[in-house]
Amino acid sequence: FAGFFAIIAATQGRFDDACIAIFIAAILDGVDGRVARLTNTQSEFGVQYDSLADLVSFGLAPALVMYHWSLVSMGIDGPTARKVGWVVAFLYAACAALRLARFNSQVAQVDKRWFIGLASPAAAGLLASLVWTCFKLGYDGVELRYLALAATAAAALLMVSRVRYFSFKGGGHRHDRMPFL
Repeated sequence: FAGFFAIIAATQGRFDDACIAIFIAAILDGVDGRVARLTNTQSEFGVQYDSLADLVSFGLAPALVMYHWSLVSMGIDGPTARKVGWVVAFLYAACAALRLARFNSQVAQVDKRWFIGLASPAAAGLLASLVWTCFKLGYDGVELRYLALAATAAAALLMVSRVRYFSFKGGGHRHDRMPFL
């Protein structure tokens, strides 16, 4: 619901509400797996449904929020630039889908301490925080369209990169720790 609401709010120009909804989705995403484990209700269906919800909340919603806030204004630079704006928004959504598919297909094979590629909630948070901060400070997306374009493309490519990011799920193995001194 939060991701869907973010899309609707962005189409109405309510960018602060859209960004808040993305952050609410991230909080709920962090809680849902824990609740399922605590209540012993986890299932393969739940895993797949969570990924579809993640695609809406952290793939489509940030792409469309960024598109409606700024990337749509690429059209003032000509028809080719307009296409670049929506292609980069699509690139973000497609990379989020690829990132989630890779995560699901490799979940049993990778070290849980690391994410391979930027996690989609983190990428969504990056874009939402950029839009929300600029919107609250009174910056127009038209003025910052090239920054928005670069941030969207960078977040998209980081999601499908092979860069390792600490996941905070490692469980803190004693042999991995180094004494402070």
